Amino acid sequence: MPGQPPPPYPFNQDPDRTVSYRHPVPGQVSGPQTQPYAHAAQPTAGPPPWRQEELGPPVPPARKTGKGWLLAIVAAVLVVLVGGGGVYAVSLLSGGGTQPEDVLPAGTLAYVRVDLDPAANQKIALFNLARKFSATRDSFTGDDPRRALFGLLSKDSEDLAKVDYARDVEPWLGARVGFGLLSPLPGKRTPEVAVAVQVTDETKARAGLAKLNAGGELKGLAFREDYAILAATQTAADSYAKAAPLSGNADFAADLKALGEPGVLSFWGNVGEIAKAAGTAMPSDAATLDMIKNVRLAGALRFDSGYAELTGISRGSTVQGPANAGGIRLGTLPASTVGAVSVSGLGETLAKQWPQIMKAADGSAGSQAFTDFVTRAQETYGIALPADLVTLLGENLTVAVDEQGLDGEIPNVGAVLTTDPAKAQEVVAKIERFLADSGTGTPRIAKAAGDGKLILASSQDYAGKLNEAGTLGDSEAFKIAIPDADSATAALFVDLDKIEKYYLDNLQGEERANLQALRAVGLSGRQSGDTTSFSLRVLFN
Repeated sequence: MPGQPPPPYPFNQDPDRTVSYRHPVPGQVSGPQTQPYAHAAQPTAGPPPWRQEELGPPVPPARKTGKGWLLAIVAAVLVVLVGGGGVYAVSLLSGGGTQPEDVLPAGTLAYVRVDLDPAANQKIALFNLARKFSATRDSFTGDDPRRALFGLLSKDSEDLAKVDYARDVEPWLGARVGFGLLSPLPGKRTPEVAVAVQVTDETKARAGLAKLNAGGELKGLAFREDYAILAATQTAADSYAKAAPLSGNADFAADLKALGEPGVLSFWGNVGEIAKAAGTAMPSDAATLDMIKNVRLAGALRFDSGYAELTGISRGSTVQGPANAGGIRLGTLPASTVGAVSVSGLGETLAKQWPQIMKAADGSAGSQAFTDFVTRAQETYGIALPADLVTLLGENLTVAVDEQGLDGEIPNVGAVLTTDPAKAQEVVAKIERFLADSGTGTPRIAKAAGDGKLILASSQDYAGKLNEAGTLGDSEAFKIAIPDADSATAALFVDLDKIEKYYLDNLQGEERANLQALRAVGLSGRQSGDTTSFSLRVLFN
């Protein structure tokens, strides 16, 4: 209040020691070249270049929020980033400027960034998706998603409940936050933590952060490029503020460039270095550590008008992908498919990794039982491992469930094995004899052989259906859920619209309406050399 001294400052007993670092770091390239990606510059002041009504018809009156767990996850993100009124989502369109990786140190091992001011395309998509769910239409009001986030966090925190957002937070809080994990200090085993918070007023930020962090462990504070850098000690904060930035790290920059649009949330980590810093590099883990020592992981959460996407890439693995892996086979399944998974190159991968599998089995508690099983399978039934498994898995394995038959006693389930059908049938016969003698009974397996493939199914009719070329790949939902399906080496697809009647029967009101907005789920991955990429998409009606 006016006339009262500012609250005590826990980060540094001498507030005058807090330094603002604004000059370029030696060796650092200034300007947009330092960023691994760039957003198109947009006006940051004045009204948006379109009216809100141009984004769609008016929103219907809000009703009671549903409680579906999947909806809750999506809704929480939308609420925080958009706010109930949607005004903030369409008024802040810049998405540019300094990012947290431009102020956190280059030695950061793991990094998470949250951006409440992403690129314009992300905001428009978020606005449209938020209007589909009751949780994002009426749970929060106002035009500031930061207030919504603060309110969400303060519900479960007595300390935050004592902080007045309008007085203590709003006057200085920016739109971006970055969290960094760094190597332990000499003589310590616990990794260090650094937090970069975008601020609009350093003086007000100092007082506000003092209240927010009262009694907290981050007692060091320094300023750099309109960010407050919080660390365990003042010495650490000063050091991080002077260091070369993470955005100048060549590996980080290359990984983020390959990732593309960073969305509203992005993350990056050096997996091998994190393992070392966490103290997991024990002698018994030497082989595992060697496999991941050069692995890096990057990912982002993005939104489009019809879906939310979590995408990522990993690089540096010593486990190479199959050299001759073809594309997935989901697109040729029947149009009535409700769910399916397809993986290419499993046979080749198993053949390469079998020595490591046996080595790992030898060191496990049940090693003798596994060895006995392999010996018995070979001597009694002629099942040669891994050769017969490699034959079965072949070039591609696709498992599908059909919409027709879900109401029956036995659903239509089948597997399409892209392999030598004659050899695969011999292996199946061996397995059937093994199952018959083991007392588990011989399952009824319908079979159909095609050109370079063997189909195993729960019924002969469905086996014949899988043996024909289907048109699942022509469906709009499939095309959106599995981007670039022809290049994917692994994928999973579930058409929620086809099975929603089975889980909506016991739901009513907004909960039912919210879940009806979910359309499909797709997960796809690609591997080339030491690089693996993936995309998880949740589609909405």
